[in-house]
Amino acid sequence: MRVVHNSLHEQVADTLRQEIFSGALAPGSFVDEVALCERLAISRTPLREALKVLTAEGLVRHEPRRGCFVNEVTERDLDEIFPVIALLEGRCAHEAALRASDADLAALEVLHDRLQKAARHKRIVDYYDTNYAIHEAIITLADNRWLAQVIGDLRKILKLARLQQLHAPGRLEQSLSEHMAVFAALKARDAEGAEAAMRTHLTRQREALRELARQQSRRLA
Repeated sequence: MRVVHNSLHEQVADTLRQEIFSGALAPGSFVDEVALCERLAISRTPLREALKVLTAEGLVRHEPRRGCFVNEVTERDLDEIFPVIALLEGRCAHEAALRASDADLAALEVLHDRLQKAARHKRIVDYYDTNYAIHEAIITLADNRWLAQVIGDLRKILKLARLQQLHAPGRLEQSLSEHMAVFAALKARDAEGAEAAMRTHLTRQREALRELARQQSRRLA
């Protein structure tokens, strides 16, 4: 793949970011600058500028005299991130409840209908996509760029973990119930209720991931 020369280091950063999120550049792996320069047909300068961007985002780390490595997310990282993102997205739901118009709520209704259909037919990929769209819509409705920026940064870190919390037993149905509780509060213009429901939703995501980790440990024992 050849990257065109338009904001080159930003395009390189985006290419590497997507490869990290897809797993093509695996957590903990060494970032081979020589191989990347050859594959992307670029010089070291834009690559190193791109790596600085990804380092600032927390997706890669630089080790002196060794080079750059794709970051790994630990259980401790998840324990520390989820309470923070629950607070932030909870606040988004609070502000969205105060700002959402009837048209905004109608658009959310369509997304929640799609979410229910995906859950009913056990289409987990569709459910993940719609779930993401709903969270993004609520963040947009909050209309708070600082919240959106910090949540976006944390979400990039969480993507490194390639989380699959919906595979926990009963989690799909539980997640749907939580989403509907958030939506009910939004429709009622209940800002405090929407905030509490969203915080519960994010907290239970972490609990589901913790249960999956326990199950995996038991299988490996």
